[in-house]
Amino acid sequence: MKKQLISTSRTQTIDLAQHLAGHLFNGCVITLSGDLGAGKTTFTQGLGHGLGITKLISSPTFTIMKQYHGRLDLIHIDAYRLEGLHQDLGLDELIGTDGVCVIEWPEQIPHLIPAEHLAITIKRLTEDKRQLTIESTGSAYDALLEVIQ
Repeated sequence: MKKQLISTSRTQTIDLAQHLAGHLFNGCVITLSGDLGAGKTTFTQGLGHGLGITKLISSPTFTIMKQYHGRLDLIHIDAYRLEGLHQDLGLDELIGTDGVCVIEWPEQIPHLIPAEHLAITIKRLTEDKRQLTIESTGSAYDALLEVIQ
């Protein structure tokens, strides 16, 4: 299933993610694709707020992975720098296990993305406006797509 939305502000993107967070489940995997500056980390910040995380969520570009504690733990992976890396970093042990796993730049690690997940592509239209294309694979993720407005 697929749904397309337009967000007209950073606040609206955060609110959308915060609403979605209320419906996430243990083991949930969300991929975020889009150009630099599209709003992937902003979306993740909204998820964090919705999960009750009070710590500042920032992009893990240089650390690759950060973990935050809330109603469900949030594992935030940025795979931007992993293209062509053949070293085993143990990410497969984190993806789809406990908590919610958000993966920015999933195209860099396609072999680690589970068949069932929620894929979100964010496209920058203007300074403030974003197009979000959200695609679900699997019945649990189809149900998540239904709650997104």
